[in-house]
Amino acid sequence: MVCAPAVISNGNLRCVSLILADVVGIFEDRYDPAWAQEWDAVGLVCGDPEAQVRRVLFAVDPVTEVVGEALDWGADLIVTHHPLLLRPVHGVPATTHKGRLVHRLITGGTALFTAHTNADVADPGVSDALARAVGLDGPLRPLSPSPDDPRRGLGRVGELPAPLSLREFADGAAKGLPATTAGLRVAGDPDAPVRTVAVCGGAGDSLLGAARAAGADVYLTADLRHHPASEFREAGATALIDAAHWATEWPWLRDAAKLLGETNVETRISSAVTDAWTFRSFEGST
Repeated sequence: MVCAPAVISNGNLRCVSLILADVVGIFEDRYDPAWAQEWDAVGLVCGDPEAQVRRVLFAVDPVTEVVGEALDWGADLIVTHHPLLLRPVHGVPATTHKGRLVHRLITGGTALFTAHTNADVADPGVSDALARAVGLDGPLRPLSPSPDDPRRGLGRVGELPAPLSLREFADGAAKGLPATTAGLRVAGDPDAPVRTVAVCGGAGDSLLGAARAAGADVYLTADLRHHPASEFREAGATALIDAAHWATEWPWLRDAAKLLGETNVETRISSAVTDAWTFRSFEGST
C-alpha cells in the first residue's frame, strides 16, 4: 500500500492519505475480481488511480440520487454493489442516462468502484452481513459452496441462538433490515419453530433446493417468483421470507466500509433508499 505522507499516532503508523489505487487494492484483496461471474462487470469503472482519496461513499446502486449525494458531500470515490455498466457499451455520451452519470462523476472528480458477485461469494461477504443482520451470530457455512474453495460460495446457513417461531423470526428480521415499501413477505405457519436459517443476499430463488437440502427451517432471500415459491412450499415444510433486493444487500455496506477503518479515509453509508418500489396500494374489489 502506498501511504504518503504518514504520521506516528500512539506508536502506530497511520496514513494521512491514500490514492485510489491503494483503496482499490484493499477492496480487491477482500473481493477478488477473479471470483466474479463471467457475465459480471466489477472493479474500477472510472477514476484516476493516482488521485488522492479522502472520502468514500458506499451504496448498493450507482443511481442518480447516490451520485448527487456523493458530489454534494465531496466524495472522492463511490463503492457500490451493483454495476453501472453491466452490459457492454461502445460509448458513454451524455445523451444517455448512464452516460450522463459517468460524465457527472468524471467532471466532479469522483471515482466509481463495484464489487458484485465477487462480494457475494467472499468470506465474509454479502450474505454473511445479511445473516448477522437477521439474528445469526454463530458460525456460518455457504449455502452453495464454491468448487474452488468450500469456505466461499453463495448464501449462508446458520443456527439461531435459541429457537423462535416463524413470526418472531420474521419480526426480528424486519427490524434488522432497512425498511422498504413492501416489507417482508412470509410463506409458512407463523407458529412453526425456526432454528436453522438459510439466507442469500439478492435474488436467491436458484438456491431454493440448496436451502431445503441444508435442512433450513426458513430461507430468507429476495425476488422470489410465484411459481418457484409455490412449488417449493408444496413440496416441503421450509418457510420462505421474501425481502426487497436492496434491503438484503444493504447490510454489506457497513462491512465494506470497515475495510477502510485502519486508514484516515472518511466513510459514509448512503442515505438513499434505492429500492425500486415506492408505494403500495390496497384499494380494490378483492
